[in-house]
Amino acid sequence: QVQLVESGGGLVQTGESLRLSCTASGGSFSTYGMAWFRQPPGKEREFVSLLGWCGSSTNAIYSVAVKYRFTISRDDAKSTVYLQMNDLKPEDTAVYYCAARPIDCGDYRDQGQYTWGQGTQVTASS
Repeated sequence: QVQLVESGGGLVQTGESLRLSCTASGGSFSTYGMAWFRQPPGKEREFVSLLGWCGSSTNAIYSVAVKYRFTISRDDAKSTVYLQMNDLKPEDTAVYYCAARPIDCGDYRDQGQYTWGQGTQVTASS
């Protein structure tokens, strides 16, 4: 069973950047699709991005809210996935969760298919 540990959250001003990291252990990292979800205050957890889907570890998918501002990447040698977040807005404020699932062609928004990290807080203040 893969285990995930996130880092890199914090408090920034609107327009600034942060990079989240998530390091995996206990599994074959290159066979996993790696995703980021987030849970804003008082709201349900939502999909942000996935890297590794439908036969390829390099297929990247983004939610409409973050496309063109966030970039997901992975370093399989370090068993780590990153989320570079640029031009942060107050509505990006949330707990960000790293998640892993075997690479397949299933519904990547199905949260029941993932193994989860503990989450890291990101706050973008205006």
